[in-house]
Amino acid sequence: MNFLENIKARAAANIKTIVLPEAGDIRTLKAADAILQQGFAKVILVGDAAKIKADGAGLNLDAAQIINPANYDKKPEMAQKLAELRKAKGMTVAEANEILTNSELYFGVMLVEMGIADGMVAGAANSTGDVLRPCLQTLKTAPGAKLVSSFFIMVVPDCDMGANGIFLFSDCGLVQHPNAEEMASIAISSAESFRVLVGEEPVVAMLSHSTKGSAKHADVDKVVEATNIAKAAAPNLALDGEFQLDAAIVPEIGASKAKGSPVAGKANCLIFPDLDAGNIGYKLVERLAKAQAYGPVTQGIAKPVNDLSRGCSYEDIVGVAAITAVQAQG
Repeated sequence: MNFLENIKARAAANIKTIVLPEAGDIRTLKAADAILQQGFAKVILVGDAAKIKADGAGLNLDAAQIINPANYDKKPEMAQKLAELRKAKGMTVAEANEILTNSELYFGVMLVEMGIADGMVAGAANSTGDVLRPCLQTLKTAPGAKLVSSFFIMVVPDCDMGANGIFLFSDCGLVQHPNAEEMASIAISSAESFRVLVGEEPVVAMLSHSTKGSAKHADVDKVVEATNIAKAAAPNLALDGEFQLDAAIVPEIGASKAKGSPVAGKANCLIFPDLDAGNIGYKLVERLAKAQAYGPVTQGIAKPVNDLSRGCSYEDIVGVAAITAVQAQG
């Protein structure tokens, strides 16, 4: 059973409800059909039922719950809650009601906030900023998380490193230049994400162009500081640094460059020092090693909401929905 099949099986064992707010996009409707057929989650679609059924002619959406913001009976309660969450910014109930009527993204996030849905997947038709903004304004960050970040699960074929070829790479899609405290937070969030999704114990490497003082630079100092912060915050976590990539994942090189480290040569969670390194790194592995890349998946939000590439396929939406469902279980 491959990684995604395992995720779907785990999702099916404890069914969660995922809201797909971009029902005006045919990829969303195809994904809803596939999710319901595969039976690993319940689905809420946001929009007018007649239009959704017309647009999805030939698809089986009978088991989907369709909620129209224009006449949803719980919208007054949702508007009251949204206004309460945004009262520091001066939002009124009337303004909240208007936002919920006109923005399927805010409406979807509020379904999650109210517990009507367990998670949300969007971004096929909206930018990352538009998807994440309502989350940060309403759901906020998870307890213990200092910021929202992202990761990829990388499944490398014919690889005996990591967790039998499975790695988590972070951050590859969201935080541009994390400072030491932010990099430490990303590392701790990533470890929990790996534990939840892969089902194995995380071994976390803080990456650099230096291994244990082999180079001197302010960029190295940041990674060393981040490592110390993360170790203090999560003393039971297998985490170490700073490591060059080979010292982090190749046993013999790790033993040579960082003798005595419990992480060197054994890492399955790779924490990059900035977005350039992370984004380039995951794409190199995806293209040259022909790895499967699942993501970007968000972490650090109080409840799971995941963003899609606007170039995604409906199959991509299905996969991210399965991951979101398992996150909701965690």
